[in-house]
Amino acid sequence: MNQLDFIVMAVFALLILGIGMMFTKVGSKNSAAFFEAGGSTPWWINSISLFISYFSAGTFVVWGSIAYKSGFVANGIQLTMVFGGMLVALFVAAKWKRTGAVTAAEYIGKRLGKKTLQFFTVLIMLHGLFTTASVLYPVGKMVNVATGLSLNASILIISVIIILYTSAGGLWAVLVTDVVQFVILTAAVMIVIPMAFKEVGGASTFVDKAPADFFKFFNSEYSFGFFLAFLAYQTVYIGGNWAYVQRYTSVSNERNSKKVAWLFTLLYFISPFIWMLPPMLYRVINPNLTGLQPEGAYMMICQQVLPAGLIGLVLSGMISASASKANTTINMMAIVFAHDVYKKMIRPAATEKELIFAARAFTVAFGVITVVIAMLVPLIGGIVEMVLSTASIAGGALFAPIIWTLYSKRQTAISVVTASLAGLIISLVLKLFSVELLGFKVDRFWETTLGVGIPILVLLLWEIYYAITNKVSALANVFAQVQQHTAAQETDAKAQNRFGIKVIATAVAIVGSGIAVLGAFAEQGGTALIVGIIILVAALPLWRLSN
Repeated sequence: MNQLDFIVMAVFALLILGIGMMFTKVGSKNSAAFFEAGGSTPWWINSISLFISYFSAGTFVVWGSIAYKSGFVANGIQLTMVFGGMLVALFVAAKWKRTGAVTAAEYIGKRLGKKTLQFFTVLIMLHGLFTTASVLYPVGKMVNVATGLSLNASILIISVIIILYTSAGGLWAVLVTDVVQFVILTAAVMIVIPMAFKEVGGASTFVDKAPADFFKFFNSEYSFGFFLAFLAYQTVYIGGNWAYVQRYTSVSNERNSKKVAWLFTLLYFISPFIWMLPPMLYRVINPNLTGLQPEGAYMMICQQVLPAGLIGLVLSGMISASASKANTTINMMAIVFAHDVYKKMIRPAATEKELIFAARAFTVAFGVITVVIAMLVPLIGGIVEMVLSTASIAGGALFAPIIWTLYSKRQTAISVVTASLAGLIISLVLKLFSVELLGFKVDRFWETTLGVGIPILVLLLWEIYYAITNKVSALANVFAQVQQHTAAQETDAKAQNRFGIKVIATAVAIVGSGIAVLGAFAEQGGTALIVGIIILVAALPLWRLSN
């Protein structure tokens, strides 16, 4: 990287920070603005936010590493998100909106009781720490590979920017910056792909020189069985993750909550086949990466094929994606702490301003802890091991039981907690001690299958028992109807929507102009110029929509 790349990165970082800070006043109006962005945000904004939160820079490091080593296997894994999103769109998203809850935590508190909420809040916060750290590490790794800055310094710089605008603007800051980050990331990848193909010598050369079985969706480690198990995990994760539940509950009605999940599904059906190409192409260019080196394959090909300025753009896109997932989780945890812990358990008489202050303070505290964990990732076997192990151990246990209660009036606090504990304890013990207990190491398929299957089996046994004993939970009908907003709240929400879309349109125009200028002056920048012009033109209908 040269000086121009650093300038480009600084400009885009300041743009994202500036956008987030613009919502400080909007987010400070009241807790509804900070926690649920007015409660009727446009569904397409929520869907893009959900998508880009899922498709982070960790994707380029984790799945990019798998794509470099195994080719289409990375696409096969990501297709589980397509089918998972489809199931959520059909059966889950509208259910969350129907509860009338602002957060998943609020639903749990009313449906299963205060103590159950405390139990899950502790576990979700621990899970959030590791998932956020697993996002901060990959982007730090990319900055480290591209710039030569130390890994810890890279993680720290990115984290400070994320924490600042997330704590300032609340959910609106997260949603709008997510959309802009989606645009930056998409533009970056669209520029890399044609230049990478040119470096390889074209599509036919790539196919001819690729390793055997490079275009198969499954291999011995990531088998079809693993695909099915991971699909079960993805379904409960997309449908039950507390951060993503916000995307279904903060729209105006059940139909729009379904649209959020359907657009997510469509985007994930298209994107992996495009965005996994660069590390696959790099396998042909340089097949000699070993150990943890494939984690940097995406950045390595960018450095090899892109001219000055465009490397900074691509890295900005990946940083943006990482920021998106991190800010979503941090924002969700801050909201849960302020809305469902601080107000309901510590300070019931807290004012609106006090709640917002508590959320902002917790955002900073939570962010600091995740930075420390992110710096420790290399000590636990690398990012691929951390991401997949966290998913298999915790995903099903934390989210499947809560989704089950959306459909069953029989499940109680006891049944849900025992299902979660059984899944967590058994999965964790087998992860750590399977060789000592069984004589062999549990593979990816069984690790994921048990992580999702055990809590579901326990819930099924409870369901049968409660059916036989004719038991119904005393709290099953606590949500009789969806909460209605007042006329003043509706008017305020519409004003927030117009302002949010206007900020998006302006930011997209700035991004498009910047990319076009880079393309006009860079060597071999024709692709960047075209991409920039397309983005600039796309800002026009967004501006009209805001008016």
